[in-house]
Amino acid sequence: MKIIQIVPGFGGTFYCGNCLRDSALVQSLRKEGHDALTVLMYLPLTLNGQTQPEEVPVFYGAVNLYLKQNYPWLRGMPGFMERFLNSKAILSYAAHKAGSTRATGLEEMTESMLLGSEGNQHEELEELVDFLKKEKPDVVHLSNALLLGLAKRIKEEVKIPVIFSLQDEDVWVDAMHESFREGIWELMAQKGEDVDGFIAVSHFYAGVMQQRMKIPDEKIHVVHIGVNADAYKPSPPATDPPAIGYLSRMNGENGFELLIDAFIELKQNNSFAPLRLYATGGMTGDDKPFINKQMQKLKQANLSGQVEIIHDFRQDQLSDFFRKITLLSVPVLKGEAFGLYQLEALASGVPLVQPALGAFPEIIDATGGGVVYRPNTSSALAAKLADVLGSAEQIERMSTDGIKAVKRQFNCGNLTRKMVVIYQQILDKKQ
Repeated sequence: MKIIQIVPGFGGTFYCGNCLRDSALVQSLRKEGHDALTVLMYLPLTLNGQTQPEEVPVFYGAVNLYLKQNYPWLRGMPGFMERFLNSKAILSYAAHKAGSTRATGLEEMTESMLLGSEGNQHEELEELVDFLKKEKPDVVHLSNALLLGLAKRIKEEVKIPVIFSLQDEDVWVDAMHESFREGIWELMAQKGEDVDGFIAVSHFYAGVMQQRMKIPDEKIHVVHIGVNADAYKPSPPATDPPAIGYLSRMNGENGFELLIDAFIELKQNNSFAPLRLYATGGMTGDDKPFINKQMQKLKQANLSGQVEIIHDFRQDQLSDFFRKITLLSVPVLKGEAFGLYQLEALASGVPLVQPALGAFPEIIDATGGGVVYRPNTSSALAAKLADVLGSAEQIERMSTDGIKAVKRQFNCGNLTRKMVVIYQQILDKKQ
């Protein structure tokens, strides 16, 4: 089967679970003998310290899109200028600028993208469709529902099933100005009618998006994210010294400040004098003032030397990070649709302490590799961390159970085969 996966690039400035998910799926599909190709949108996709080869196109270049959306007189710019603005060097530079991944201020752009051929990006859409017609895939799988505007034209011209993953679209839409939110959700529900199938990353999120987008039962499927368990080197959780780990983009929404405050509270107890905190996952330009504020807070508490920010979060470097920590906690303020970092930690033998929000309870129940707490406050987190850190037996049991569960239930190969069955079922219905 030939599958083309269309994904937004992100430039590599922060840990992107969705990007890692998409990359792992394509690699796993190839391993299973399928012809799988990643097609990039907006920005280059940088993973594991490697960039995409020059011959891999980036459609809907982010700089061109922004300029054309905000300055209509540039929509007729010469071809050489478009090619320059779509160059990897310019797009990589844009990815590091503040606001390149921020929903606020991109409401009109999001709306225009969802309008598809009726939006301001109709020329870019035709370029993508022409590319797909030449490639002749059996299935096109798009990374998220914010790209729904592409579906109708692809189906009309390429005449193949169009499938969408569902993961954390609500985070983007709900961060928009309130005057746009309802209209964006209505537009997404309307454009969802053009889609052959939706694949949610958790049962929790399938329920969220069915309600938000009015998706009928027969169109929605659940396939959890998987990892290649053999790529990880599990080891006993660190005890000398004990340490808490954080792996995600370091911003307020992902709960980094909440974890900093919980760490400061824990350190007021002399029994946690040896405790350390290691944080990695990167940041955007928008996040730097926030990070500086957290570092100042630690300095005032005389804890700067007991917290380390690890800037290299490439996959081949994460094994060292996991060996240093006893527990992983990413206390996302409103929860997540999944949270790939949970599987990476569990596969490495590191248990989880997560808020009882989003899909976190679903994943922890399925693996036995962690605990949840409520409410999602720094004090409740500190109390749960103290409780778990005080029980070596519980940590050992969760570590063992987590490793086994990833190999058994969240193995990338098994989940990819489940995905291919869904592709085939959708294809059969179209014949």
